[in-house]
Amino acid sequence: MIRYLTIRDLAVIDTLELTLEPGLNILSGETGAGKSIVVGALGLLRGSRASTDLVRTGAEKAVIEAAVEIADGTERVLRREVSAQGRSRAFIDDRLVSTTTLRALGAQLLDLHGQHEHQALLDPTSHLDLLDNYAGLDKQRLLVRNAYKTWRNAASELEQTNQQASDRAERLELLAFQLRELDEVEPALDEDIALAAEQQILANADKVHRLAAESFTDLYDGDGAVLETLQRVWKRVEELAALDPTFAVHLDAKDTVTTSLEEMAFALRSYASGLDVAPGRLQDVENRLAKLEGLKRRFGPSLGDVHTRWTRLREEATQLESFERDSATLTLRVEDTGRAYIAAAETLSRQRRTHAVTLGHTLERDLADLAMPRTRFRVEFLDASSDDSQWTERGIDRAEFFFSANLGESPKALVRIVSGGELSRVMLALRTVTSADDGGKTLVFDEVDAGIGGEAADRVGAKLRILAQQYQILCVTHLPQIASHGSSHCRVDKAVVNGRTTTTVQWLDRETRAAEIARMMTGTRISTSVLRTARELLSDRGE
Repeated sequence: MIRYLTIRDLAVIDTLELTLEPGLNILSGETGAGKSIVVGALGLLRGSRASTDLVRTGAEKAVIEAAVEIADGTERVLRREVSAQGRSRAFIDDRLVSTTTLRALGAQLLDLHGQHEHQALLDPTSHLDLLDNYAGLDKQRLLVRNAYKTWRNAASELEQTNQQASDRAERLELLAFQLRELDEVEPALDEDIALAAEQQILANADKVHRLAAESFTDLYDGDGAVLETLQRVWKRVEELAALDPTFAVHLDAKDTVTTSLEEMAFALRSYASGLDVAPGRLQDVENRLAKLEGLKRRFGPSLGDVHTRWTRLREEATQLESFERDSATLTLRVEDTGRAYIAAAETLSRQRRTHAVTLGHTLERDLADLAMPRTRFRVEFLDASSDDSQWTERGIDRAEFFFSANLGESPKALVRIVSGGELSRVMLALRTVTSADDGGKTLVFDEVDAGIGGEAADRVGAKLRILAQQYQILCVTHLPQIASHGSSHCRVDKAVVNGRTTTTVQWLDRETRAAEIARMMTGTRISTSVLRTARELLSDRGE
């Protein structure tokens, strides 16, 4: 609800301050006085496009500011500045914000109905929301929204998985090739070290056999063998120790030295007798080493690195293969959640279609009271259940209001044929029969009286007064029948002050209001009888 509105240097307005009351606020004045400028200023606060033409001649910028009470009882201050150079700035509570942010908040606080760019009915996407609010389908819509989010999350996950399928297939193919190469060789850890040692022995087999055999002979089995000679040495040292005890210390090493030499001799004999080089073994070893070297060049540098890479490749291949299984699982999940969404959306759709008929009949009856007796109104639906790209959290329906105000004319899309005055009355009727917003929002009706008069105008005023019990209403009107229903009334005047045209707004008390009602009845000439009639009209309204 707008508590206070200030306009500076906007078009012909120098400075204008306006306090709006709860209920039905009437804004009247001569044609061209500047009523549309006030409405346009509210449009700027709602985020409409700004133009340098709006800035008063000679001023640096136009400023529109409003103190607005929101649903929780707190107050917000909205401000829009338009510079003469074309720059526009928006503020909420003196904090600079984007126009988009201002527009989002403005849409929650203010609706403009008339010949301007903020006509909710001219946006067919709003029709479904108006219908649902009329029908009270919030719970079913919540079920549909939750089902949609569940399906959309599953579908997005599947899309992401499928988008990566080609890359995964290529990667799996490469992994399979690399794993085949590793699996065919199947290298053992440190196998290259053992094979290199074996290769050296095999390459020098004759020499190795000769060295081992000759060493065994010299040490143990030949004439003058070391062990035999050593036994004679120990015997002499024992005799020396008996004669000279200082040699006894050397006898302590006898067993150790002898045993070590004997073990060496037996090892040499065993090695020489066991060295049996199979034909082609050297070639096999060299071939195996060549394969291992190839693996080390590709996956190394060491065979340990090859083993690490081998393990990681197997793990990656297993993971990628699991993605294929996940894709199948996700596909089933998408199908299941899609069926759940369709079930909820079809239930909502059936409820909508039932209530749409009732809404059409109700609006036709109410519009007849607003001087549109031949109105035909219906809601046209488009079912998008078969095309999941058209599914939304609002369901599978596309809905649009169709309208005909003339006998013999079939209803056509409301957005293409309705006039400004008709549009305002349709919205007035909709606002009367629906609860699209929480109470306290400000509704501005401009040209709601276009093409009507007499009893029909009185009915429009009565409906506005009823609507004002839930919303704050600002109604721009030329009709006394409508103006007399207002709970407060202000007049817009245009005058020349110091050679400049300026617009002012004056709040009217009971007497000046009666004079304004009389002017609206007859024009500038106000007779005593007309003034008396105006007073009687206000008295009939309880004023």
